[in-house]
Amino acid sequence: MTLQQFEYIVALDEYRHYVSAAEHCYVSQPNLTMQVKKLEDEIGVRIFDRDKKPLQPTKIGKEIILRARQILRESKQLKEFVTHEKESLEGEFTVGIIPTLAPYLLPLFLPDFIRENPKVHLKIRELQTSQIISQLENGIIDIGILVTPLEESSIREIPIFYEPFLLYLPENHRFLEEKLMLADDLDPSEVLVLDEGHCFREQALSICSDAKHGSSIGFEYQSGSIEALKSLVKRGVGYTLVPELSINSDKEDIHVRRFSAPEPVREVSIVVHNSYIKESVIDRLKSSIQKNVPDQLLNKQEVVSLDWK
Repeated sequence: MTLQQFEYIVALDEYRHYVSAAEHCYVSQPNLTMQVKKLEDEIGVRIFDRDKKPLQPTKIGKEIILRARQILRESKQLKEFVTHEKESLEGEFTVGIIPTLAPYLLPLFLPDFIRENPKVHLKIRELQTSQIISQLENGIIDIGILVTPLEESSIREIPIFYEPFLLYLPENHRFLEEKLMLADDLDPSEVLVLDEGHCFREQALSICSDAKHGSSIGFEYQSGSIEALKSLVKRGVGYTLVPELSINSDKEDIHVRRFSAPEPVREVSIVVHNSYIKESVIDRLKSSIQKNVPDQLLNKQEVVSLDWK
């Protein structure tokens, strides 16, 4: 049995005429008749006494029609509730964001978001990608902000911007003589990377995975902090790859070189579980972020998005 069939028997009860009921339901009379008969066959009772003129519901048919009306009313209320939930911009929402985005992205958009959405309260947790996926699937957090693609069937991805990788160099490094860098120029033995578990590490390594090998810097250091890696580089220890939002252009331009087109970028997305329905919150977050990040990060042309899995 279906809601559509319930609508048909309710219409028949109101109009007591097949043609009028079909017109009210915007279907053909044969189709309405067939669906009513199909419902009667399924439940094993006659809902209408077709021998009477005008058409009359049977005794049990009256009870079935009454219950059908209740079900249709509750269905309408459920749809109205879901619509309200989707469009509502109030309440508390838990957001997970990866550590290589949090210190750079949150200060850009969060003040505007809070000011423009006073009835929304965000609980923000700094989590690694695997934790965000797990907590979305278990209903612990509502929304994630991280790097995609994830290739998780239970997760919906909403791309918001494409952040370039930049080469971060010590002063007087030979690469600073170049305007644009090629990945093949990098020496993996000199590149400082984040420790395991960070998707940024995997993407950084993928940029220089085919690069030539050179002399070692004398030790291996894996950090959980991009700022720690930058501090080491400033002291002349190797070089590293950093996301564009981590650069303070007024003070750090002398350490940075871009890659030649197509630039390697990471795709940053809002992610939610497939069952999540608060579209208004997703849309407002996306709009706020895109309004506050540099315009060039919204352009996907002449870039290559790196897969980190």
